[in-house]
Amino acid sequence: MKTAIFVLIRNPKQRIMSVIKNVGGKIVAIRDSKRISAGELAERCGFTADMMTKIEENEAIPSLGHLIKVARALGVRLGTFLDDMDQLGPVVSRKGDLTKGSSFSAKTSNSNLNLNFFPLASDKSGRHMEPFIIDINPSVHSDFVQSSHEGEEFIYVLSGTIEISYGKTIFILSEGDSIYYDSVVDHHVHSASASPAKILAVVYAPY
Repeated sequence: MKTAIFVLIRNPKQRIMSVIKNVGGKIVAIRDSKRISAGELAERCGFTADMMTKIEENEAIPSLGHLIKVARALGVRLGTFLDDMDQLGPVVSRKGDLTKGSSFSAKTSNSNLNLNFFPLASDKSGRHMEPFIIDINPSVHSDFVQSSHEGEEFIYVLSGTIEISYGKTIFILSEGDSIYYDSVVDHHVHSASASPAKILAVVYAPY
């Protein structure tokens, strides 16, 4: 789930615009090619027309769950929004490649931008999994909004401590811990402390 590849920018507003500048255009291009109106796409996704417009015009950053819903509604892989090139063979991701990343909101607006995604297989065509290294920054918000989508997720904590609200259950995971869960259950991942955390996450989203 890639909105844009970019070099990290210190100015938050510039960073937000760098992150989101591609996803809206990709959605519009695919929607137009399939002759689907914005209103029809919004209805298929369960979004309001206003939310769909803001996503397409890059005025709002979609959450990963919302982006998965858009992909399913358009009949494309989640990777369609993340791909840069199509490579049939193995794809190697080097340590230095992690200087390129993407951000998604944890809600349906531009607030709570506490997740920085570093895709590890954006060049792999025809893939069914989306592996990420994710930096999870502490959030000043505590009113986390859970979301759900079809598929499964695997998370391995590389550093720090995270909290996962899964339905009505809370899981606390530290370095070396992992969790595998069904994404159809409402969930939310965030830092469990005032310190940042880093995880390896693999997302499987059928389409």
